[in-house]
Amino acid sequence: MHALARLALLSALISPALAVLPASAQDIAAGERSWNKCRACHQIGEGAKNLVGPQLNGLIGRHSGSVEGYSYSAANKSSGITWDEAVFAEYIKDPKAKIPGTKMIFPGIKNDKEILDLTAFLKQYDKDGKKL
Repeated sequence: MHALARLALLSALISPALAVLPASAQDIAAGERSWNKCRACHQIGEGAKNLVGPQLNGLIGRHSGSVEGYSYSAANKSSGITWDEAVFAEYIKDPKAKIPGTKMIFPGIKNDKEILDLTAFLKQYDKDGKKL
């Protein structure tokens, strides 16, 4: 069979299988369940306030140490981090390893899929706590 014909056949066989897969590997509902580990110290959504930790509205794209009214550690304020998905994933696995001296006392989330799901949940909220 000609290489182009094999590629067309392979594509015809794989395309229907891919159509049943979710568009994203992230599961927002699972991320919301994971959020339960965070809610003792953080809030998110409209009306979110700083608690033991800062509110997390608009986290992705935000500079570390920049939530108004929250008293950050010197380590967090001077870390120079801009939160993106990769940086957040590294941080949430082991906060004290990523930012030595952080006030955040959390053992971390080690499961990569859970981190992706939690990130998808957090990304739903803009800087004002409105769902996108």
